[in-house]
Amino acid sequence: MRGAFPNKTLGLRLEFSTMFQIHRQAASTRPSLKSASASTVAARGLGFAPALIAGAALLLTTSCVTREQFEDSQLTAKHFQNQKIELERRLSDAEDENRRLRAQLEATMNNPVDASFDAQSIDARIASLRTVMAELGAAPGDVTKFEVDGGYVYRVKDSVLFGLGSAEVSADGKRVLAEVVADIQSRPFGKVFVRGHTDDLPIVKPETKSRFPHGNMELSASRAVSVGALLATNKVPENRIVVMGFGPSEPVAPNSSDENRRKNRRVDIFVQNEQATPAK
Repeated sequence: MRGAFPNKTLGLRLEFSTMFQIHRQAASTRPSLKSASASTVAARGLGFAPALIAGAALLLTTSCVTREQFEDSQLTAKHFQNQKIELERRLSDAEDENRRLRAQLEATMNNPVDASFDAQSIDARIASLRTVMAELGAAPGDVTKFEVDGGYVYRVKDSVLFGLGSAEVSADGKRVLAEVVADIQSRPFGKVFVRGHTDDLPIVKPETKSRFPHGNMELSASRAVSVGALLATNKVPENRIVVMGFGPSEPVAPNSSDENRRKNRRVDIFVQNEQATPAK
């Protein structure tokens, strides 16, 4: 493709040189019209062939660029297709695991349920879900609702409910919890487990330490109590509410960055399906 450009330059120079000579001859000797016309035709002939070569070179260059762009777009499409296939595979694995856990729950419900059912089975289900969410790169919003085996969870960011270092629910938090309660009451439900969580950073402010001398464990428990009390105020029966504080012991992401710590500071409200509640 590069060979066309020197020919174009040569053609331009020949055309310019020829036309300059014609101009000088016209000024000095005033040749006949026939001679001048012949010279002009010759000059134009010299410039025409290089112009064709230059046009062909430009067309080839454009063709090369278009082909490269097309190949790049093919590679990009293949990359996203591979990502889609991988996510679909992981989702299929998660659905298979969900079916397996449901089968286990149904088998358990057909037998007497012991007193350890609630805490142990709920912890196992949430831990299993946490693993699946981490693999799929879930990015929860201020309030995220998702299904788990035996019920569903509302995951609420601490910043929606509380001020920094506080266990008192804010005005915005009360409005959010009222909406959560309305959704809970829209269908039959069993027990409601309120689980408070923090990140791994210790409490350092003196005024906060004076309110929570036992650190993050006490802070998370106090926040769970505050949320549970508001659920009861909004007509969730108290005898169905269980509150728990875990401090930093059950993170959903490694406490290795500010973003991950924000994910770990949360309140999880696990609502059991009505049929999963042990009979009295």
